[in-house]
Amino acid sequence: MTGGGRGIGEAIAAELVRRGYRVLVTDVDSTAAAATAERIGAAGGAGYDVTDEHAAHDIAKQARALAPLGVWVNNAGVGFDGTLSELSSEHVRALVDVNVMGVVWGCRAAVAAFREQAAAGGPAGGDIGITASLSALGPVPGLSLYAATKAAVLSLAAAQHSELRAEGIRVHAICPDGVNTELLRSMADDGQAKALVRSGVLVAPEQVARALADMFGTQRVYRTLPGWRGAIMRSTALAPGPMLRLEPLMRAWGRRRARSLR
Repeated sequence: MTGGGRGIGEAIAAELVRRGYRVLVTDVDSTAAAATAERIGAAGGAGYDVTDEHAAHDIAKQARALAPLGVWVNNAGVGFDGTLSELSSEHVRALVDVNVMGVVWGCRAAVAAFREQAAAGGPAGGDIGITASLSALGPVPGLSLYAATKAAVLSLAAAQHSELRAEGIRVHAICPDGVNTELLRSMADDGQAKALVRSGVLVAPEQVARALADMFGTQRVYRTLPGWRGAIMRSTALAPGPMLRLEPLMRAWGRRRARSLR
């Protein structure tokens, strides 16, 4: 369980504990990981930088020391709002390194661990979960690179699910609309991105956690929250020119909603 120190990650870890999993909570902030693990009754907490390829295999070994690996969740992510030209080079690198490569290294470590277990006569197969985003399904002005990273891992989930199905390894991605977490709160109040996100539906971390956990053990590759917002985003991707003409109206609506909630 990566990025489990707070927000969606903590909610997913807590949901898995409730469902009887022995959960290893990890986070780049080792103190936060340990605190979450104690708070929710997880089996352990550990520091883990998802951009470190070798550390992913070390975490897999730690998890397997607690119990046979059944589920690996790639949740760690960063989000910086702003147009592509406005983002700093550091933020560009972090978005790609954490949101894309962190998932890549995590998936590779999980698959290797599942295969090692099966070869040793242990349980075969398992589930990999990925926290993507509704923004993976279409263009999101003001979050262009963030959305691109989420589109990348959604594509990765679908392709891996097909590649690994014969081994009993299933890959799933959850694509929620805006979630009321620190990532959303950190966006510029007068920015394009926050207004667009607020024009949709704010989802609770616990809803994301339940929806992702419900996919484990099934052949469902991804799910959007709420479902109707997924349909809208897919239509935007199919006809971006006409649909994005509505963007100023959506942004204005989001700002009005934000004022009404204060």
